[in-house]
Amino acid sequence: MSLESIIESSRRIVFFGGAGVSTESGIPDFRSAAGLYSTATGPHPPEYMLSDECLWSEPEAFWDFHRRHLIHPGATPNPAHRALAALERIGVLSAVVTQNIDGLHQMAGSRVVHELHGSVHRNHCVLCDRAVALADVLDAVGVPRCPACGGMVRPDVVLYGEALDPDVVDAAVEAIAGADTLIVGGTSLNVYPAAGFVLRYRGERLVLINQTPTPYDGRALLLVREPIGAALAPWDSRPGESTPSIAN
Repeated sequence: MSLESIIESSRRIVFFGGAGVSTESGIPDFRSAAGLYSTATGPHPPEYMLSDECLWSEPEAFWDFHRRHLIHPGATPNPAHRALAALERIGVLSAVVTQNIDGLHQMAGSRVVHELHGSVHRNHCVLCDRAVALADVLDAVGVPRCPACGGMVRPDVVLYGEALDPDVVDAAVEAIAGADTLIVGGTSLNVYPAAGFVLRYRGERLVLINQTPTPYDGRALLLVREPIGAALAPWDSRPGESTPSIAN
């Protein structure tokens, strides 16, 4: 079967994506040769710099690393993001489950997005829980502080050493379990617990879009070995263009 025929015969698609979805928007992934873990330099490994321990023990170092490597204010949605939003608009894609924290799915127009690792666009004070805008975080010198109480601000992202939000997990699992087609893209499926979400899929129409093999290739109905933007390009709806239609 082709990807086009699978999508055309689906009514409850869920897309589960990783860092590879956003690399075409200029956001580096984590584990490839050009990824953050290979290119970031400093006295500590990136896993520590992005940890709960670093946030509390060395907040200035944490925020310097976070602003330099995790926030990409100039990034815009690529064909994959736009295609998924278009499929949601025409009623065949029911949800996006993402490991990314960049907010590009929502920027493209997707409305049902389960962000397993949170979002850099949301930040809050650790003392009074006041929401702090991303623009204020970017403008801050050193550790961003709450304008109301002066408490330290932290990003609403899941750091190393922290658990996933159980409400987000429950919503993501429910979406995946209820899908008639699960499309997985831009992820090696080697990182848990997120990779284990694929096991919650009960159907037989698993599509894997990844340029390298994954541990779940043997379970897939279709393997697509090309960039995810190219694979989903037929459904990319840019401003001023009509949204693709799916035959009933």
